[in-house]
Amino acid sequence: MRSARDIAEHVNSGGSAVQVVEEALERIHADTSNAFREVFDQSALTSAAEIDHRIIAGESAGPLAGVPVAIKDNICTREGRTSCGSKMLEEYRSPFDATVVTRLQDAGAVVVGKVNCDEFAMGSSTETCHFGPVKNPADPSRVPGGSSGGSAAAVAAGLVPVALGSDTGGSIRQPAAFCGVTGFKPSYGQVSRWGLVAFASSLDQIGPFTTNTADAALVFGVLRGGDPNDGTCEPSPAKPCQIKPADLKGMRVGVPIQATTDGNAKSVSKMMAEVRDQMSKAGAELVEVDLSLLDQGISTYYVIATAEASSNLARFDGIRYGHRAHAPGAGPDELMALSRSEGFGAEVRRRIMLGTYVLSAGYYDAYYNRALKIRRMIRDEYLKAFATCDVLISPTTPSTAFELGGITDPVEMYLCDRYTVGANIAGIPGISIPFGEDEQSLPLGLQLLAAPFADEQLLNAAASIEALRDQAGIRGARNA
Repeated sequence: MRSARDIAEHVNSGGSAVQVVEEALERIHADTSNAFREVFDQSALTSAAEIDHRIIAGESAGPLAGVPVAIKDNICTREGRTSCGSKMLEEYRSPFDATVVTRLQDAGAVVVGKVNCDEFAMGSSTETCHFGPVKNPADPSRVPGGSSGGSAAAVAAGLVPVALGSDTGGSIRQPAAFCGVTGFKPSYGQVSRWGLVAFASSLDQIGPFTTNTADAALVFGVLRGGDPNDGTCEPSPAKPCQIKPADLKGMRVGVPIQATTDGNAKSVSKMMAEVRDQMSKAGAELVEVDLSLLDQGISTYYVIATAEASSNLARFDGIRYGHRAHAPGAGPDELMALSRSEGFGAEVRRRIMLGTYVLSAGYYDAYYNRALKIRRMIRDEYLKAFATCDVLISPTTPSTAFELGGITDPVEMYLCDRYTVGANIAGIPGISIPFGEDEQSLPLGLQLLAAPFADEQLLNAAASIEALRDQAGIRGARNA
């Protein structure tokens, strides 16, 4: 599959956007991974034809001209449904496009459909999706990660070169690692969240899945910029993001002590040793960093995230929004309880109950307020690390993709996000790039983090390590 950059150059030079989209639709309909929830055949072909007409007329078609893009099912689109992987919103049709969707289309991208996700983005395996689990293209017996598993699988399977996902605690980076693609979570506030169905509003961020860092930068340049509809979005105007691979010689690279523990799978530890060796040979300065609060990240995250989820999902009550139970004669309270019990899956119900508990009288200070204080401490710890390092590196995940149904303990599932939740808590940018495979040919992911709003610096560092990986002959993205 061609990269997004190659497709855009091809179309802008007179190549057929219709042909590009037709080929993508053919691949999508032949796929068996259950990545796609819904495919927009007719509207996609109509959009592609319009792009071809604009180019024939001598008009600019944009930096993503003719690039097929898939959208996570929790991001609003006027075309099709926005169901968040849930029975609660199974038939919901949004009256508007999310800001990120509008910006993609204005840049010439063609939205070809919606992809499956964990219900309301709550999960690390895409097994909680009401429309069935998604299979990992690297091994169909394994999960693709989550919650943006459909987005990761769509790119890894070569169905589309770009897919949008959302990342609340690792939901872009973790599935990118499991599937062997690039997943980029921008700094909080760099990309508008307007039109993203909220899970945890202070943690959620939209970002792209691609086959390489250059494409991630290309898409990021289209998405970022102020939005009057999102008061948390940094008000700077949109501008392109140009990749200029950083010089690894002299780059200060922080390696958290906590990221090299025995808790990692042997293949993950071996990958980290290989990364350090290759970077040292390239002249990078490796610095040990003590992120003493890294192991408090999971508990802090699951207090804050569930509290915000409890509040955000209160609107889905079967009366104002969402699935309504068939209960003739039921009063409002009973109808609401029945509708929410039927509409939400087990994991969403679990998180709503946990969030309601930590916000309740008598426990608010003991749990929620305390988590907010630790959140500030975690952010300060990251900022202290970036005073001495240009970037931090760690595994994206403690292991490679596990088997479908292989983890049934919720706490064990939550620990899959050990290395990723910190970036959301601190609001900093993070990226996962493929870096080799384990003994079963399952992809391994390397995570890079940078200071708040140092997104371009992060992407440039990732591009350099990507080039170093390729020069060393180490397996990279599965469809690059």
